[in-house]
Amino acid sequence: MELNLEIPRDYLFIRSISTKGIQVSEEYYASPLILSGRQIVSEWGVHSIGDIREETLQCVFDMQPELVLIGCGKLQAFLPPVIQALFFRRNIGFEVMTTDAACRTFNVLVAEGRNVVAALLPG
Repeated sequence: MELNLEIPRDYLFIRSISTKGIQVSEEYYASPLILSGRQIVSEWGVHSIGDIREETLQCVFDMQPELVLIGCGKLQAFLPPVIQALFFRRNIGFEVMTTDAACRTFNVLVAEGRNVVAALLPG
């Protein structure tokens, strides 16, 4: 699925999602990653929504986002309340959605200049 026909020059963006992985600018990522408008963490040690814990989120929190989008793969899932509380305590908004939806939302928010981070599990 192609997401963006224009090539923004001043921030990272998600170009497409396919069986090859998530294409950020011109490079494909087949494993879980964390992405902001300026930075990629290509080796995120999470393989399912159940792997998300405080220590796996620390690199996300270190980016100091105002909002975190968690792409949980092809099927909708939810974070346990104890993990949700980690975001609430830091006053960081979050949304869990399918990875396709998280990628589309990420591009829109980055284009608006929002301080957003996407933590993505490829579908």
